[in-house]
Formats: sequence, structure tokens, C-alpha cells
Amino acid sequence: MDTPTQTQSPLQAADTSAVIEVTTQSFMADVIEASQSQLVLLDLWAPWCGPCKQLTPVLETLAENADGQIRLAKMNIDDHPEVAQQLKVQSIPAVFAFKDGQPVDGFMGALPESDIKKFIEKNLDGELGPSPAEALLETAADSLAAGQLDDAMECYAAALEQDPENVKAMAGLAQAHLASSAEAAEKIAAAQAALSGAGAQDNDPDLGAARAALALEIKMADKPREAGAEDAIAPLLAAVAQNEKNHQARFDLALAYHGAGQRELALEALLDSIALDRAWNEEAARKQLVELFDAYGATDALVVAARRRLSSILFS
Repeated sequence: MDTPTQTQSPLQAADTSAVIEVTTQSFMADVIEASQSQLVLLDLWAPWCGPCKQLTPVLETLAENADGQIRLAKMNIDDHPEVAQQLKVQSIPAVFAFKDGQPVDGFMGALPESDIKKFIEKNLDGELGPSPAEALLETAADSLAAGQLDDAMECYAAALEQDPENVKAMAGLAQAHLASSAEAAEKIAAAQAALSGAGAQDNDPDLGAARAALALEIKMADKPREAGAEDAIAPLLAAVAQNEKNHQARFDLALAYHGAGQRELALEALLDSIALDRAWNEEAARKQLVELFDAYGATDALVVAARRRLSSILFS
């Protein structure tokens, strides 16, 4: 990219704030010269631009939380069109990364926070600290793992306020609702609402796990029996103890364990059934096991261990 050739009064001092407004006159000091010592993002925007109103707050948050690693220089191209013209900008929002006095990279349009962060880190040659949305996601995940569901929901919701397109926050919020003690219909509706903002083609693994968990919850809710109720576990255990080849009881036990949040025991029950008779009911246990794998997520430690045992059973 060619460097825009703007001039500046020798008496004008550059602003050192993380987020600044730039004019044609201050461009040399606030962008070109400043980029000699830090990465500068030039945000070209206009008051009439809708996507600009979505993008700029995300850029501001990232810059303000970057501990001086980057600065955001915002330029209203209606008031100061010269730089945009020299950069041959055809549409806005347009963002350019400046390093060592040169524009080295750029993008157009309103991107999700995660993509903007990747863009910054690529040009920064290093990692940014967690954004507010990412920090909230970490806290939410810890709360969800600890069974503190109200705290998890609150943090996931706050993360979505920071980044409305964050599919990991959508997925986590859905999982928190599904893990709650609410009635099945209420859980399903809340999870569906949480996932409604995600694109149908999005292949994020956390989103896939949440969708699978929701599908499983809907499947269980449609069953007339009390699959998943804790009080169903004891009689099913007794039925399996009486006859280890009672595969229906073992299958129902797995669903009861799942419904009670006892994931490891749910997986073990299905694996035991497959080990005894993998062909039972047209491989119902294996198919149900795969559904649980999808719902729990491919990277879940219990799923990884269960996959190893399943391979051992199938190929022994």
C-alpha cells in the first residue's frame, strides 16, 4: 500500500490516547508517526454508515483493553475525505493497519469481534489479552462447570451484550439453560432462544454441541416415560442387576443418568450395552452414544475416553 501524503503543523502535538479522533491535519502525527512505535488502526467511518456503528464500538473496546499495544484512530470521511481518497476506499467501514509509517493490511465491513482480534494479532505479531467478552466467557464456563447455573447465564448474557454475534456465548447460554432444573418445555424454549442468533451454516464446535444437546433434550421430552429423572435411576439399576442383558433397562438407565447430569455413568451404561450386544435394537445403544458425544462436545475429556473404549469394543 502507498502511504497517504498528509501534512501537519509543526506545532501540533500527537495525542497518545488509545482511541482518538483524527483529522487531515493531525493524520501525520496521530497515524503515520505513531505507527513507528505501535500498531495503529485507522477506522474510516461516516455518521450515516450503519455498519460503522456496529464496528467502531468493538474496535474501541479492543483498543482500550490492549494495554497500549494498539491505538485506534477514527476518521470521519465526510469531514476529512482526503485520506480515504488516497487509500482508494470504495466502501465503509474500512479499517487499515499501519506499522512503521505504512498501511500494511486492511479490511472492509463490520466483522465479528473474534475476526477483528485475529486481524489485529496477525499484524501485531503477538496476542492480545482477553477482551471483556472473552473474560466473561471464561468466567461463565467456570461457573457452568461448577454447576453455578445462574452465574453462568448472567455472564453468558453479559458477553452477548459485549459481542452479540459471539456463538460461543450463545452456545454456553443454551447449555446453561438445558442444565437447569426448569421444566423441559421451559428449558427447550430458553435454549432455542439463546441459539436463535446463530447462523445455520456456522460450524463452531461449541455451537454444534449445544444444538445436539438441545435436540437430545427435545427427544427426551417427547418420551412418555420419565427418562432423566433422578428417581428413575434406582429401579433401573435394580433391573440391570437382576438381568445384565436387559438392554432396554440399561438404555433407559443411560438416559436417566444423562438427565441427572451424571455424564460419565451415562456413557458407561451405553458402552456396557454395546460390549454385551452391539447389534441390540439395530445398534440403538451405539447411536445413542454418538448423540451424547455430539451433545457433550468432541473435546470433552469423558467423550475422548469413551471414544477410546468404544473403538476397543468395536475392533476387538
